[in-house]
Amino acid sequence: MESHSDNFYRDVVEADRARVWHHLTQHKKFETADPLVIVKGEGMHVWNAAGRKHLDATSGGVWTVNVGYGRAEIADAVRDQLVALPYYAGGAGTIPGAKFAEKLVSKMPGMSRVYYSNSGSEANEKTYKIVRQISHNKYGGKKNKILYRERDYHGTTITALSSGGQNERKDQYGPFTPGFVEVPHCLEYRNQYGNEQDYGVAAANAIEEVILREGADTVGALILEPITAGGGVIVPPQGYWERVQEICKKYQILLIIDEVVCGVGRTGTWFGYQHYGIQPDMVTMAKGVASGYAAISCTVTTEEVFNLFKDDADDPMSFFRDISTFGGCTAGPAAALKTMEIIEQENLLDNVTTMGGYFLEGLERLAAKHKVIGDVRGKGLFCGAELVADRDSKQPLDEKLVQAVVADCVQNSAVLIGATNRSLTGFNNTLCFSPAFIAGTSELDEVLTAVDGALTRLTA
Repeated sequence: MESHSDNFYRDVVEADRARVWHHLTQHKKFETADPLVIVKGEGMHVWNAAGRKHLDATSGGVWTVNVGYGRAEIADAVRDQLVALPYYAGGAGTIPGAKFAEKLVSKMPGMSRVYYSNSGSEANEKTYKIVRQISHNKYGGKKNKILYRERDYHGTTITALSSGGQNERKDQYGPFTPGFVEVPHCLEYRNQYGNEQDYGVAAANAIEEVILREGADTVGALILEPITAGGGVIVPPQGYWERVQEICKKYQILLIIDEVVCGVGRTGTWFGYQHYGIQPDMVTMAKGVASGYAAISCTVTTEEVFNLFKDDADDPMSFFRDISTFGGCTAGPAAALKTMEIIEQENLLDNVTTMGGYFLEGLERLAAKHKVIGDVRGKGLFCGAELVADRDSKQPLDEKLVQAVVADCVQNSAVLIGATNRSLTGFNNTLCFSPAFIAGTSELDEVLTAVDGALTRLTA
């Protein structure tokens, strides 16, 4: 860790306590305890202000630092680009913007246009504006409704929350933007369809029921995470995505895939939707695009969608009248290019697949040992373990105990893991794991040992 006096770090902690408003945090505890201040990272490890080293199994807390900390080559690429040109508004192009867009769509067959902004919330907002403008220009204002799925999350702005399926993220922030309609979740562990043999198809057919109830001529788009993240790490059942694609085509509904968490390798393919052989109309991404080394998000569309915004050049209202100030920053695409290069050169997609399988097997072994683990699920290095008080009834484990498991891993093993947090009332009970793509068996074993110890101490 960089050499500083103890007083320097003490001053940093006190400045943080006095001045910083942390995300998703109740600050009352900081009246008697220090806030966690991270001061350095290297590989899969971070150090706090007290000098303690932690293994980070969350990639920066929220699925972001995917190629690990301390990547000088990314920092150098960003530095060089900032000296050459730090910014120009998105009405003009830049070298990294053009080069990364070309590289990105080469990994996304069928997609062709990239619109830059700076957060996942903003990237999703762009798709909603695209849908609404298409509704106005092509359908006379009809087909303006946007469907979203229970348990999915698409961002923190008021309109993004309007499309969010997590009630505890939404409560107290309404009234919300009209025209957003919820469809049921697809978590087979929390079966909603009785003895249905083909659960994936049944869960997808539930979307069709909502479309028919609302009127297919009023529904313009459906937005889904390929694998639900903060709502419980939900991998859709077999047959689900194929049926969803059929339904969207049948009713001329645009399919938007939110890859903010899964995008650029988290599940072992470049994008999560690519596991399922589907073709979206729009794809959004953020978090791991540049591995957290710079802010960037992308809204990627097909050429067919793009062409709808240039078909009447004489109409001054026909083009996409949107702007994202920091979508013009060049550091983002510069860092994203280097991130993608690292993933390719180090064969990290293969590592994600191999190590993801290894880690899921480890979680299954823990489930065989600890009855408190009701379900294990995931794909690649994107895994979850749902904790229950009783396996037969599947009653969720008390949220305080779930958070105690997370805290125990930190305190007793110096391992950082996550858990669903302020998502769904009564169902904030899933441990979340998202280690960097560089993870090896030794690091994953350390995570598994930490969880094993925590469960033994807290739930025996």
